[in-house]
Amino acid sequence: MILGRFLAASTEFDQRLTSVRPDQWTAPTPCTEWNVRHLVNHMVRGNLNYVDLLAGGTREQFLHLRDTDALGDDPLAAYTASVQLVAEAFSRPGALDQVLDYPLGKVTGRQALAVRATDSVIHAWDLARAVGADDRLDPDLVAWISDNLETIYAGLAESPIAADTTHRFFAEPGTAVSESATRQDRLLRLMGRDPRRFSER
Repeated sequence: MILGRFLAASTEFDQRLTSVRPDQWTAPTPCTEWNVRHLVNHMVRGNLNYVDLLAGGTREQFLHLRDTDALGDDPLAAYTASVQLVAEAFSRPGALDQVLDYPLGKVTGRQALAVRATDSVIHAWDLARAVGADDRLDPDLVAWISDNLETIYAGLAESPIAADTTHRFFAEPGTAVSESATRQDRLLRLMGRDPRRFSER
């Protein structure tokens, strides 16, 4: 089940990645510290780091490699390969129950994959906004994340939904939205995004 969620979330990101034009790699994104290439590298490097954690990697190694270039000359191929590596690693017997040394606290492989799936969905929206692609996310994924936020981030030292979090890893939640707002917009606000403020430039 969780592996299927991860793959569906990765497809959301992949669909936007295929639409990136050559002149858009340096375009800004809703993640103010990253341009498009930085954002895509975050996703690829993150996937590789999750595989490393499953192989016994440490939180220190994860953080050390976090911004290391993983795209090379073919970002799309790098992303596709990284998703496949995660799928293969986490589908092995016992992988979902293995305890990993995640930077924000010890988590099972199952919880780590849930965090990764959530990250992939939210960054799919970031990428869509950066390159002018369709930013409507899979409603089933939006519903799953919205209904399970507390479980997904349970026990982590930082969480996008915790009032006392440091916001080193997650953007600060935005202002409240009206009751008429879509579920996607409510989730994006929780994740520190404002759909009204950012579009392709």
